[in-house]
Amino acid sequence: MGKILFISNRLEKIQHYAKIFDKKPYEFFTSSDEGAIFEITEINNPDIIIFDHAFVNVKQIIKKLKSVTTSSSFVFLTQNTVIENDIIKYINAFLTEEMSDELVLSTIAVNLKTKNMLERLSDTNKNLADSLYRLNVLYSTSSQFAGSLDKGKLINYMVEGLDKSLSFDLTCTLCTEDEPVLILNSLYEISDELLSAIKLRTVLNYKSLFEDKNPPFEIDIENLKVIKTVKYPANRFTFTIFQYDNMFAPISLGDNFFGCIEIFKEAPFTSDDATCFQTIAQQVSLPLKSATLYQEIMETNLKLEKLERLKSEFISIVSHELRTPLTAIKNSLDIISSERCGTINESGQKFLSMAQRNVQRLAGIINDLLDLSKIEAGKMEYHFTNMNIHSVIDYVKSTLFGVAKEKGLNLIAEETLNLPEIYADAQRLEQVLTNLVSNAIKFTPEGKNIIIRSHLAKAEQLNAPDCFKDDLKKLNGEYIVVCVEDEGIGIAEKDLLRAFDKFAQIENSLSRKVGGSGLGLPIAKQLLEAHSGAIWCDSELNKGSKFYFALPVNAVTSNLEKSLILN
Repeated sequence: MGKILFISNRLEKIQHYAKIFDKKPYEFFTSSDEGAIFEITEINNPDIIIFDHAFVNVKQIIKKLKSVTTSSSFVFLTQNTVIENDIIKYINAFLTEEMSDELVLSTIAVNLKTKNMLERLSDTNKNLADSLYRLNVLYSTSSQFAGSLDKGKLINYMVEGLDKSLSFDLTCTLCTEDEPVLILNSLYEISDELLSAIKLRTVLNYKSLFEDKNPPFEIDIENLKVIKTVKYPANRFTFTIFQYDNMFAPISLGDNFFGCIEIFKEAPFTSDDATCFQTIAQQVSLPLKSATLYQEIMETNLKLEKLERLKSEFISIVSHELRTPLTAIKNSLDIISSERCGTINESGQKFLSMAQRNVQRLAGIINDLLDLSKIEAGKMEYHFTNMNIHSVIDYVKSTLFGVAKEKGLNLIAEETLNLPEIYADAQRLEQVLTNLVSNAIKFTPEGKNIIIRSHLAKAEQLNAPDCFKDDLKKLNGEYIVVCVEDEGIGIAEKDLLRAFDKFAQIENSLSRKVGGSGLGLPIAKQLLEAHSGAIWCDSELNKGSKFYFALPVNAVTSNLEKSLILN
């Protein structure tokens, strides 16, 4: 049914049009009083308004009505085909005096149908605009979720997204992870009495989620912490807030419970509102879970850092405390061995030599522990000078040649002549190479060879197993490369990187037999990093190993520059 208002003061026309629309699906009413026209329009909200051209001030009335109503369609009853432009621009359709009743009805029906279609199109466009706006809010909120690992910010983003998409009056968010906290975001101020009721309602909702099970937290309403944000404090909510439409959703982090949220709005929620609400409540779960895991990782890292620091301090203290009595034992053994305290028989000399070897071995372990402690504390001292790698190789070869020969091994040096100088600490490089050759001696069977090689290479020419690729990628320029090759037991590919871990020992019968602190290679790695170099190995089980280290040729700098690099 359509409502039709006919504005005319011609009685015969009023009667004629009343007869046309009689017993039709229309509600027809008329007015000839200029003052009452606007009141009738406001009360009846007509679908079609027909203006009689003969009505007084018709042009002014059309203009005024057009400014106060947008829902009515304007039809003009004209006497001729010549119509003023001021009227044409406001009118949707025209009738003439000579039109038959059927044509009048047809014109009005078509105009009414067009009006209804336009209204539906307008509603559709509005719904589409609302949907697009909400999708944009959801996208923006999701982007904010993805960009933060702060749980407080994530809750704020959730509330902001709900406010933009639903325009709520009140949200009550209960978070239970660290301690139960009720976060209120309110349009108006909340009285203490209403706050108590909201707290009670929230706790009851929380407990209802677990049915017969015990909830993860026991919440004391009296001591429940409340964080409140009020948009317009000048106004105040009353208990009628509980008569508003509301929605409720839990916030879960997989198998763990995080909290719940309830939202109130005076206007009824639509099904689209419910979908949007549930979507945002679910979207926040994943970033909250990530934030929780991140927090756990950070707390675990802090504990590990503390344990690492305590371990380093313990190692340093114990090493220093062991060194003093060990020095006294070594000196005593040396005095006894020199027979200044009396003659020692052959059997006693055998046991005395065994004690001296083990004292020397223990001293080496303590020195490794002290070096590691200094390196980790950043207190290792370096004395850099321009030097040649040949001197380091010659020193280590001459020092360990006798040890290798005693075990039936051939220690050979195959060096490239005239290698350029490097800027390094000779004593620390001797320590690195001594460790590599000593390991080769330990793990190489009798009658085999150990070869020390040196050569010049560019960074891009260096090759290593995949587990060391990242270390070599950092190198740039020319390097002197030293290699210690043995024909020993070798290392499985899966254990190559582990060989450089602190206190690590590759599990096999020979490694358990020879023992050791497991600190030599980690210390060597740290010392070479201080030289802007790298260390790696290539090995095959039962065929031997090749340990390489590279030192930059272009690292010839002043002591001041090196000090800045190390710091």
